[in-house]
Amino acid sequence: MKIGIALPSNVPGVNPQDLIEWARKTDSGPFSTLAANDRLAYLTGDPLTLLAMAAGVTSRVRLMTSILIAPIRNAGVLATQAATIDSLSNGRLTLGLAVGGREDDYLAGLAPYRNRGNRFDEMLTHMRRIWAGDTFTDDSNPSGPAPIQPGGPEILIGGAAPAAIARVGRSADGFIAGGGGNLDRAREVYDKVLASWAEHGRPGKPRFLSGLSFALGDDATIEQARANQFDYYSWLGEKVAIGRAQGIVTTPEAMRETLAGLESIGVDEVIMQPTHPALEQLDRAAVAVF
Repeated sequence: MKIGIALPSNVPGVNPQDLIEWARKTDSGPFSTLAANDRLAYLTGDPLTLLAMAAGVTSRVRLMTSILIAPIRNAGVLATQAATIDSLSNGRLTLGLAVGGREDDYLAGLAPYRNRGNRFDEMLTHMRRIWAGDTFTDDSNPSGPAPIQPGGPEILIGGAAPAAIARVGRSADGFIAGGGGNLDRAREVYDKVLASWAEHGRPGKPRFLSGLSFALGDDATIEQARANQFDYYSWLGEKVAIGRAQGIVTTPEAMRETLAGLESIGVDEVIMQPTHPALEQLDRAAVAVF
């Protein structure tokens, strides 16, 4: 099982300059992927901009959005941005995409919240046409650079709704589960993804990724990390936010145990999600799991 790590770009108090160093250190270390999260109505930096930065300071590690809220964006612009990053990184981009569940992200993006699933399906088709070099009028040119990866970047779908699961089998390369703490739930959802894959006659099997939120360090570090996680999930209500805050992995032993559990249910890659912004979290995670 591969292990990647996300930039702490959605964590309060992060130093923007540390994100550049985080990308450099990830590339020189053992992690398989460097991911960037997405939210528009929060302090999170733009994931595509962050991955473009990372493409310039890395040469080995894969780059990934985990996840990007697709329907708040323009399909043609998103396809061109993704192809540009794929070109800059020599074919290292993976797009984790979802519809998102927060209406405030759509309000911030002046995008309609209703029918976002249908628009997402249309976006996926349109983006693949752009990556294939199609044109949309008789006298127009192809849009943007050609991606390095044939057919465009790998696409993983997030979300546990039936429509999201069906979308994996119909038009994606795999599935990314959030959280990572509930192994039974992850396995249950992935079984549905496998059924969707088979229903659509797809060969092989879809890639299966999971997130895992963590913070390693002294009591003050853990306390701040839990406060950060509570703030991020407060929109779900106090009870759920407390559960998410208490559910982060806070010891090397628990981290290794959870990773082993995820591997046992067939996860191909885990994206470690830092909940504290300090650069030391990258080193502590590497020491804990490699």
